[in-house]
Amino acid sequence: MSQRKPYNHQARLANYYRSMLRSNHVAVLDIEHLELQVLVDWKHARAIGNGREAVATAVTEMPHRWSLYLAALCRDQLGTAYMKSVEIAPQGIYKAAQLAETVEAYCVELKAGCNPYHFIGLAWLAIPAEITLTEAQAERVFDAFGAWRKQPEAA
Repeated sequence: MSQRKPYNHQARLANYYRSMLRSNHVAVLDIEHLELQVLVDWKHARAIGNGREAVATAVTEMPHRWSLYLAALCRDQLGTAYMKSVEIAPQGIYKAAQLAETVEAYCVELKAGCNPYHFIGLAWLAIPAEITLTEAQAERVFDAFGAWRKQPEAA
């Protein structure tokens, strides 16, 4: 008789979280100039509701291999919105809280390559899986959350 595989609660929980994030197309969206950071469904460009504590726990508590899509959002003198972007996949496994440090160097480099008169702000999508996004998919998500709006001036 073969020996039964021992029950491993932590491995089972990690598999559950990974599959939940993959099936719900979860990503972390950060639009710096609007001071917005939210969990989104990157495939359908909509926010993930407040009643989904399990999704938030899966993103924040478990370390993941991340795919990051960084974009410098710009608008030219004719009013046409465009973005300069780069997609990176950092080596290693990170928790969500460590992403800001990882992204910082790439953001500085991306901002330096933009026309300062066109520059609106930086935005990034962090997907807790090894997935590549097209520019059209990322633009749709940024557009759905108003990334090309400027922060209202303080009076």
